[in-house]
Amino acid sequence: MVQTFNGLQLGVMLFLMAAGLTLVLGIMDFVNLAHGSLLMVGAYVASTITGWTGSFLLGLAAALPAAFLAGVLLEVAVLRHFYDRGHLEQVLATFGLILFFNEAVRLIWGPAALFFDPPSALRGQVEILPGAPYPAFRLAIIVVGLAVALALYLVIARTRVGMRIRAGASNRDIAQALGLDIGRLFAVVFGAGAALAGLAGVILGPITNVEPGMGDPVLILAFVVIIIGGIGSVRGAFAAALLVGLVDTLGRAFLPILLRLVLNPSNADAAGPALASMLIYLLMAAILFFRPHGLFPARTG
Repeated sequence: MVQTFNGLQLGVMLFLMAAGLTLVLGIMDFVNLAHGSLLMVGAYVASTITGWTGSFLLGLAAALPAAFLAGVLLEVAVLRHFYDRGHLEQVLATFGLILFFNEAVRLIWGPAALFFDPPSALRGQVEILPGAPYPAFRLAIIVVGLAVALALYLVIARTRVGMRIRAGASNRDIAQALGLDIGRLFAVVFGAGAALAGLAGVILGPITNVEPGMGDPVLILAFVVIIIGGIGSVRGAFAAALLVGLVDTLGRAFLPILLRLVLNPSNADAAGPALASMLIYLLMAAILFFRPHGLFPARTG
């Protein structure tokens, strides 16, 4: 049960990363490798403000607009000049931005890892089942992630802004011909995606170290999520994020135990983690074999 909740917690964090990434890729047809750097920005700002004020909530309140502003500035100053370029040029440009952001945080905050604590009210444990305590902060992450997913669905499905986003994702040329300001839409979508990545950084910070490059491993999993879910589909990103989170967490927890049934303990303990790290990629290959466009392609999302 505890590992299942850990998988859900990883899943909702991946969704926060993947939601903005899949919108950028689906609407703008833009491959943004620097998305993980925006997670890092959110984590560093939250860590700094929390350290100054002693308040996690003030750190959160500062990190989200900081990540949004960083995303909008990045889109306006750099990325919009690459929309008409090929994906290879986009990848090279955003990879360069990863190096820029990593060196920038080293200059500002130094190379040493930073640490900050979750809110004092969430530092204990909650008994989810009799005899099964679970960290309150991780449980709060699940609740917040699910609430964000619901809010994002309502915005995209039920509001005028969401209608414009769907129109841009379906056919941006026709949407622009009908009077939609694509430039402003792109900036807003990119900023919103950056804010979601910043939120992921805030909730990841108390669990791991806040350090340069901390968003890069999460970015790889986020790309797996959007490929499984369907590029441009928020619903697909949500379903795939939970699936990837559960498969990765449960695989790492139980695969070595299962291998002990057929291998000696030392070989099982050595092979288990290696095979567990491959599970999500095997899952991706299997899903794409049967559904090449992902679980919920954007045209049906």
